[in-house]
Amino acid sequence: MKKEEAFNPLDKINLGASVAEALLAKDAVPLNDLVAFQGAGIYALYYHGNFPAYKSIRSIAGKQEIPIYAGKAIPAGARKGEVGLGQEPGTVLYKRLKEHAESIRATSNLKITDFYCRYLVVDDIWIPLGEALVITQFSPLWNNLIDGFGNHDPGKGRYAGLRPRWDTLHPGRKWAEKCQARTETSAHIEREVIAHLKGR
Repeated sequence: MKKEEAFNPLDKINLGASVAEALLAKDAVPLNDLVAFQGAGIYALYYHGNFPAYKSIRSIAGKQEIPIYAGKAIPAGARKGEVGLGQEPGTVLYKRLKEHAESIRATSNLKITDFYCRYLVVDDIWIPLGEALVITQFSPLWNNLIDGFGNHDPGKGRYAGLRPRWDTLHPGRKWAEKCQARTETSAHIEREVIAHLKGR
């Protein structure tokens, strides 16, 4: 006799799914117009511009449904295991989104006005799971095929590594220009993106 698994609303996957659903239920707002706010949490970025390789994920009629990137911002203490112990997260989520906006502004082939975001302030313990489920559900392009968007400046003496694929396709960040050039060109990456999106 087949055994049916009972639905457990407190299962970590189901709890994480509720966080992801809450994020996706939020209204998308222009990334360029964010006003400072308190809290840590998760977010998703959406693109509706004219970059040729992204044509098939471009938002239509104001509907931002397929994120190009998803991420999280956790309080500093969370990296040391100090989760849920009463620390104020400050404006970490807002600051992370502003960092992304600056990365986009620095490029020569993207416009900040073409980006929208959804964000959700979340209790610390649910942030990693919520982020993971959004990424699993949508497989955002900048989380998977084109790595490096969320990278920070590695610092002096650490530029021997390869330039991220994101910066090869979207040049402009000063620190990335100090990294070693890749053998693959932006045209190669663009063709790969187009082929990848056709298969989705």
